[in-house]
Amino acid sequence: MFEVELKVRADHATVREALVDAGANPLGTIRQVDTYYDAPHRDFAATDEALRIRREHRHGETTAKITYKGPKIDAQSKTREEAETTVEDGETADAILRGIGFEPVATVEKERHRYRLGEYTVTLDDVTDLGEFVEIETDVESEDAVEDAREKLQSRLSDLNLDPAESIRTSYLGLLLDAS
Repeated sequence: MFEVELKVRADHATVREALVDAGANPLGTIRQVDTYYDAPHRDFAATDEALRIRREHRHGETTAKITYKGPKIDAQSKTREEAETTVEDGETADAILRGIGFEPVATVEKERHRYRLGEYTVTLDDVTDLGEFVEIETDVESEDAVEDAREKLQSRLSDLNLDPAESIRTSYLGLLLDAS
C-alpha cells in the first residue's frame, strides 16, 4: 500500500469554507500524539524512514498504532510505502521498542479535523509549535498508480484555492526538528 499525500500551510478558516462549498463531509476531530523512534542499526533521518507509535485520543478513549514509513518515492509529494497496525497498549509497545534498542527522537502533537471529499481525505492539522496545515491524501495499491493519484490530489488542492506548488514534503517531525 502506498499513501499519496500533499501538505501545505494554510489558514483553516478559509479552507473550511472551501470544503463546505465543495460538499465535503466532516469526519470528526481527533488529537494525535506521535512518538518517533530512531533505530539502533541505521539512521532513519539519513534513510528517510520513520517508525512511530501514534496515540489517538477521541471521545475520551485512547487507541494506539505502530507505523513504519519507508523512504519517499518521488520528488513531488510525501508518497511512501506504509505499514501500520493497532497495538493493545501504546506504553507496552514503547517498552518493547526501547528494550530492543530503539530510542525516542521526538514527539509530534496535533489536533486533526478530518473531512471526506470524494475519494480523498482532507485533514486540517493544528500542530503544536508549528501551526496550521492542510493535508490531502489517498491510498493506492501499486507504485504505478502514484503519479495519477498525485496529479488528482494537486487538482483537488487547486479546487480548494490552495497552491500545489507550495506543497511541503518535509514531515511534521522534520519541521519540528528543523525549528528546534
